[in-house]
Amino acid sequence: MSAALMQDEVFRAFSTYALIVILKMMMMSFVTVYYRVTRGAFANEEDVGHGSTEEKKKKMLRSDPEVERVRRCHLNDLENVVPFVLVGLFYALSGPELSSALLHFRVFAGARIFHTFSYLGHLPQPCRGLSFFLGLLVTLSMAYNVLSNVFAI
Repeated sequence: MSAALMQDEVFRAFSTYALIVILKMMMMSFVTVYYRVTRGAFANEEDVGHGSTEEKKKKMLRSDPEVERVRRCHLNDLENVVPFVLVGLFYALSGPELSSALLHFRVFAGARIFHTFSYLGHLPQPCRGLSFFLGLLVTLSMAYNVLSNVFAI
């Protein structure tokens, strides 16, 4: 069964683009660590370091606007990539045309990557908002296609 599934072009395309956005989402953890270390802004006392004095630890236990921006970007990924993967799986298994599936998967991946660049790069709105809504529309479109197949709408 799994070998046959991996021979399906739509499922392979879904697997590829799902992995791209999942890896991008996972990368945001490392970006958060980078921003925390370079800005000296930590959320937990144990993260500050063993050799630090109590005074230095207290100074480093703080919020930083750039760290919070990265965290919000990561949270937005979690809120959007997980539904895409779940809905996309059902969509890929529903037997869509390859061209339609590729359009959905590529637009979503591109929208999420652009969303991250616009968020971290401080691009003016509506850049980030449009990329968010584009990704959301892709997920909703796939959900509609799955439901229309199920209920023969």
